[in-house]
Amino acid sequence: MIRSSAASRRTVIKAMGAGALAMGGVGLAAAPARADLAKAQKLLKELIGDKAPQEGKVRLEMPQIAENGQTVPLTAAVDSPMTADNYCKVIHILADGNPEAGVCSFKFTPSSGRAEFSTRMRLAQTQNVWAVAEMSDGSVWMTKTEVKVTIGGCGG
Repeated sequence: MIRSSAASRRTVIKAMGAGALAMGGVGLAAAPARADLAKAQKLLKELIGDKAPQEGKVRLEMPQIAENGQTVPLTAAVDSPMTADNYCKVIHILADGNPEAGVCSFKFTPSSGRAEFSTRMRLAQTQNVWAVAEMSDGSVWMTKTEVKVTIGGCGG
């Protein structure tokens, strides 16, 4: 008899310990990490250095309201002649509310003909999406747009 009550006590203590561990992890899993404006700006500095981005030349087409953040269409383009002396080298897409600020980067050469691409991305919440273009002459151009997300994407 003593043996069975000791086993029950051990079982109860183990169960309580497992429950406490599970409850302790609940708060950690409930709030996934998010990028923010400061993280997006830090990433931008890592990508372009001390160059100051100018407004213009870059076009970013996205819906103002995304019914579903799981798959949001975007088209980015840069007004560039795409010649050997004057072309867009890369377009970076950043989102300041996703788990990671850096979404994608597309590289171009004069042989590309146009500096333009279309894709889809996930958005975790309503946020700004930036398109930043680095040109062959060293200049940097950008634009941004806010997209309102009605149903969660990256973060659930």
